[in-house]
This record gives sequence, C-alpha cells and structure tokens, in this order.
Amino acid sequence: MISRDLTWSGSEKKIARHAFDAALDTALAGIIAEFKAKAAAVTTPSEMWAIEDHLRQRRREIDAMFDYRYSQLIFVFAQLVYKGYLDEAQLAGLPADKLEIIRDIRSRLRKG
Repeated sequence: MISRDLTWSGSEKKIARHAFDAALDTALAGIIAEFKAKAAAVTTPSEMWAIEDHLRQRRREIDAMFDYRYSQLIFVFAQLVYKGYLDEAQLAGLPADKLEIIRDIRSRLRKG
C-alpha cells in the first residue's frame, strides 16, 4: 500500500499531530543547545557569522524533514524514528498497518 493512499481518521490525526509536534520540539531543543554552545565559544566576528550560516542550514534541514502533509506523514515518521527525534511508542494508537509501513521504511533507511 502506498502511503499517499492511506486515510487518516480524526483520532489518528490527533495522535499524528501530537507525535509530530513532540519530534519537532526535540529537534529544535537539540538545535538550541547546539547554538548556545557554539555562541558561548565565539571569539571572532567570523565565528559569529559561521553560526548564522549553520543555523540557516539547520533550518533548511528541519523545514525539509518536518512535512505535515498526510500524504507524507508515514515517510516523515519513519525518518524521525530513524534519526532519533521520535520514539515509536509516541505513535501508539495508530493502526497496525501504518506502524508496519513506518517500520518497513525505517528498516530500509538503516540498510541504505
């Protein structure tokens, strides 16, 4: 089954939104901690501008990774679990077929 063909019930949408937001919070907290450490170590203007460049790159990565379109959520969740931003337990309540697809995609990410 292709994930674009999956439908999302109201309760599944609530679970998905909660898990998505939690993963985004985790990712952003990591970036904030990284930023604080880098900013505390700055001693030159060029180091300061390097942080800006780094933040811009991280924002592009976050924007690309966190796509809340229902047609993409299965792929997004697989990637978020794979990267450690989301624990599969946070997806509890989603039906077995969706969880199995997420696991399958995640295992393919590990191999690739």
